[in-house]
Amino acid sequence: MIRTGDEYRDSIRDGRQVWIDGEQVSDVTTHPMFKPIVDVRARIYDLAHEAESQQVMTYADEETGELNAIANKLPKTRQDWIDKRAAVDLVQREAGGVVTRVGDETIGEMWSLYDGQDVLNEVDPRFSENIRRHISRSIKADPFHVSANTDPKGDRSKAPQDQDPDMLLHVVKETDNGIVVRGAKYETAAAYSNQAFTKPTIANWGNSELSEYAVGFVMNMGTPGLKFISRNGFASKAPAADYPLANRVDEVESLVVFDDVEIPWEDVLFYRHTKAAGFIRSTLHRYSAFPFVQRTLHLADLMIGSALWNVKQTGLEKQQAVQEKLAQLACYRETINAHLTAAIAHAEPSPGGLLMPNQSLLYTGRVTALSQLPAMMHIARELCGGQICITPDSATFNNPEVGTWLEKFYSVNDNWVAEDRRRLLAFARDLLNSDYAGHRLTFQLFAQSPPFAQLGAVYRNFDWDGPLDLVKSAADLSEKVNGSR
Repeated sequence: MIRTGDEYRDSIRDGRQVWIDGEQVSDVTTHPMFKPIVDVRARIYDLAHEAESQQVMTYADEETGELNAIANKLPKTRQDWIDKRAAVDLVQREAGGVVTRVGDETIGEMWSLYDGQDVLNEVDPRFSENIRRHISRSIKADPFHVSANTDPKGDRSKAPQDQDPDMLLHVVKETDNGIVVRGAKYETAAAYSNQAFTKPTIANWGNSELSEYAVGFVMNMGTPGLKFISRNGFASKAPAADYPLANRVDEVESLVVFDDVEIPWEDVLFYRHTKAAGFIRSTLHRYSAFPFVQRTLHLADLMIGSALWNVKQTGLEKQQAVQEKLAQLACYRETINAHLTAAIAHAEPSPGGLLMPNQSLLYTGRVTALSQLPAMMHIARELCGGQICITPDSATFNNPEVGTWLEKFYSVNDNWVAEDRRRLLAFARDLLNSDYAGHRLTFQLFAQSPPFAQLGAVYRNFDWDGPLDLVKSAADLSEKVNGSR
């Protein structure tokens, strides 16, 4: 089933407790800091119904013929990944900026649990059934699905049990209906989503087989006892004419407080079993890293477009030094593109019978995309020049007393008039030089995992035997060295 945008809006008007700017929000669909990104999410739903985009955004169920969102489809073929990539590209172009939590990234994290059903069966066969049912429900009901991943930090030198026990999410008791949890998580888009895959605390579980902190479940975001304490948003703080990205695609993060929240047994995916918790932490991004890296590709396109238009407006694109910098941006973009393309071309079967992007290529692409992003933003900033930090705002351009001067000094020729230059410079400033730009950069670097963990994923998935065998043969080493592997 595919929902409409209005059906999505209605689904999050459920009395949830949301705070932002020190005040409680009565309706996240109309609040000025939430409304723009809620509208983007609603627009994604509507794209699945419109004739010109429906074919890209949906697929027909083989048994029922019902249209479902391509983002939620279990990936079993290379064509599935090609189709998913096309849908994400369409969404990003439609949004006019980078949107991360469109639902396809976080649903992929549940596919990792689908692969781990043998581990879940060791805990309780019900949990394996639960994950299959929730994935089926996500396909059919099309909820806005996010995750609840990042923990409050607490004292990281201590085990969870050796500090305030409620600092990290944990189970406090069992009931006939399920488990009761207490603690907190951070998550992007939580305040305006339908459900979240809530993952286990990243912590030392006491090296024991069982731990109250090793728990994972699907959370209905309208459940009583949840509180969403959101960061201050960028939307509505300044005119959209001056900050077009901040006012259109800012995705608001929230601290999600679990104040003795009851989770029904049918929503519990694993509980107390540290092996299951360790499995999901180590395989969490085997699918979701693909759309995440794809979003960085789109960010690269935005940087290239902003930089190239800025040099073209003054005729600088013909200079060799400028072309060299543009080529660096193009190399960055095409390196990401190559990793994504190759990860599909060399996709590999998963333990659960799905098809996952080639893990070594995907994780290497993620490290490349994120580790080089600050330098690429700097190159784009150099190409855009200092005017992105000194250009007056739109209100000043429209002021009759001084607007004529700005019209004079910001017009280059008949093709580049003052208003187009102002719009371009405002967009480039918001992309590269604003509070939103700084937030976007930090988010990209840490959203899936910190840099050391991203390199750890590369280390675990790279085929080290190939280089070892090559050098063993080339150096004519004896068979004895194999004992050191």
